[in-house]
Amino acid sequence: MPDTPLHCLPRAEEIDSLSTSALRQSFLLEHLFQSGQLNLIPTDLDRLAVGAAMPIGELRLPSCREFGTAYFTERREIGIINIGAPGVVRVGAQSYTLELLECLYVGIGEPEISFESITDQPPAFYFLSSPAHHKHPTAKVARSDAQSVTLGVPATASCRRLNKCIHPGGVQSCQLVMGFTELEPSSVWNTMPAHTHTRRSEIYLYFDLGDHLVVHLFGEPENTRHLIVRDRQAILSPPWSLHSGAGTANYRFIWGMAGENQSFDDMDAIPMESLL
Repeated sequence: MPDTPLHCLPRAEEIDSLSTSALRQSFLLEHLFQSGQLNLIPTDLDRLAVGAAMPIGELRLPSCREFGTAYFTERREIGIINIGAPGVVRVGAQSYTLELLECLYVGIGEPEISFESITDQPPAFYFLSSPAHHKHPTAKVARSDAQSVTLGVPATASCRRLNKCIHPGGVQSCQLVMGFTELEPSSVWNTMPAHTHTRRSEIYLYFDLGDHLVVHLFGEPENTRHLIVRDRQAILSPPWSLHSGAGTANYRFIWGMAGENQSFDDMDAIPMESLL
C-alpha cells in the first residue's frame, strides 16, 4: 500500500462554494473495501485514521509516513470491527478470530498486526485509529459482549439498537470510542433530532444497505447539506457539523469518535426548528 497523504476537510465556511462532487471528495470515502487490499486514510479529524482490509490470504498493517513513527501503533490505538465473513487478526504472536460484528481493540506498542482470511469468502475488517499515550491491553468484544441499548419509537421510524464496543464502561482505550447501530425493519432515521459533537470528531460507516441508500445530512444546523451514501461507504464528520441520515430501508452503521473526552452523551442537541 503506497503512503497516503493526510485527508484534510474544508472549514464550515467553505462548503457553500463546493460542488456536489467536491463535497463527496471531501466528506465521503467511497472505495474503502476492495477485495485483496488494505486501504488506509489518515485524516485531520482529531488525527483519526480510517481503513479497511479484505484479505485473500494475509494483509499486513503497514507503517504510515504521515504518523512519523516506526510502525502503525507505536503511538496509536486501533479498533477493528468485521462486517464480512469470519477472519483472523494477528497481533504479535496472538491470533483473534472475528465473526460478523465482533470487535477487537489493539493498544499502542504492537509492531506486528495482520489480517487473514479463513474461508473462501474474504472478511471485511473496518478499522479506526487515534493517537494514544498509554498502553491498554488488546481485547476482543464478542457481539454478545457489547453494551446495548434500544432507542427510538416506531412513530418516528427511528427504532434502533446501539451497541457500544470500545467505551469507558467496557473495553478501555485512551480516547477511541467505537460501536455499531442496527436499525429495526421499517425504521430509517439513525438519529433525529440531530446533534453535534463540538469536542469530538466522528466517522460513520454505513453498511448492510444492499441496493438501498442513505441520505446523510451534514453541515451547520442553519446551513445543512446532504450526501447520497451507499453500502460500505464512510462519512467524515467534523466537530462543527451535525450528522443525521435516513435510508430507503433499514441498515447498520459503525460509529467511532475521538477528541477531548470519551463521554458518549457529550453532545449538543439541535432543536428541530433550528434546522435550515
